[in-house]
Amino acid sequence: MKPLVSVIVPMYNAAPYIGEALESIIASSYRPLEVVVVNDGSTDNSLAVALAFASKHQEVKVISQ
Repeated sequence: MKPLVSVIVPMYNAAPYIGEALESIIASSYRPLEVVVVNDGSTDNSLAVALAFASKHQEVKVISQ
């Protein structure tokens, strides 16, 4: 099924917050859902946190630049 809602999450050095933010989005009852996390060159472990989350939830995609 094609996503009806896309949530775009810009991220830069957001390691303390990104997991909680993604959990909140995934917990929403609205489906079908697509979550796109865009990493803008984070220097902390934000990218690792987002990628770990994406590996557990197929709705989450991570783009890193």
